[in-house]
Amino acid sequence: MASLKDLRNRIASVKATQKITKAMQMVAAAKLRRAQSAAEAARPYATKMEVVLANIAGGVSGSEAPALLAGNGKDQVHLLVVCTGERGLCGAFNTSIVRLAREKINSLLAAGKTVKILCVGKKGFEQLKRNYEKHIVDLIELRGIKNIGYGEGEMIAKRVISMFEAGDFDVATLFYSRFRSVIAQIPTAQALIPAEVPAGGAKASYEYEPDEGAILSELLPRNIAVQIFRALLENSASFYGSQMSAMDNATRNAGEMIKKQTQIYNRSRQAMITKELIEIISGAEAL
Repeated sequence: MASLKDLRNRIASVKATQKITKAMQMVAAAKLRRAQSAAEAARPYATKMEVVLANIAGGVSGSEAPALLAGNGKDQVHLLVVCTGERGLCGAFNTSIVRLAREKINSLLAAGKTVKILCVGKKGFEQLKRNYEKHIVDLIELRGIKNIGYGEGEMIAKRVISMFEAGDFDVATLFYSRFRSVIAQIPTAQALIPAEVPAGGAKASYEYEPDEGAILSELLPRNIAVQIFRALLENSASFYGSQMSAMDNATRNAGEMIKKQTQIYNRSRQAMITKELIEIISGAEAL
């Protein structure tokens, strides 16, 4: 049985941990408001970009369609852009994204496809390299970047487009976590190349100047950057929401552990006092 000193040290240690988890919860709550606002502000632009893309894409078909829109006609080599966090202590945020990507990887490999993985975020890289290290082509770290900006999305988009133009893959899919609420983040897989055109994108009754092909050649790379940028913002909000929830659970669990250890300490102390009293009384009666 642990001594009273060991129990006091254990209680003090749990209290120190509780202070840390409580502080992390408050920091995550403060950062969540800003990250959530940024993610929600990016959604209308990204959605409208998809609608405009669908309208313009309705006017091109066959050989006129750019490769970023229609693909290169092949479906053998798949690039998976897996966006996760740079840090842990955030519940199942990173694991849920990696789980979805792992399911996609296994299904593609079972179908005889070639899989390449571009990791954005250290935690996803650490989990995927255990089983798929030979499939990982690169790791892009966003560590040290306090506020995710469009520049980060554009940088990743340029890397993906350059790989596509070099013939390194045929199909690209983006993985991230879409923010719904503090307790709900939805792992999402979104097609990047060929572009995912919303349903109902029939040819609109507009005349474009320049023609549709010229507009798409400029719009499609921007759309990829916008979609990746939105994914990074959604990930940021999901990370802080998941971390806030995880730290809240950890703080409550620490409180329950402190209560339990305090009860054990009090009972042990009471037992020692009772034992000493019995020894004193027994000695006095013996005299």
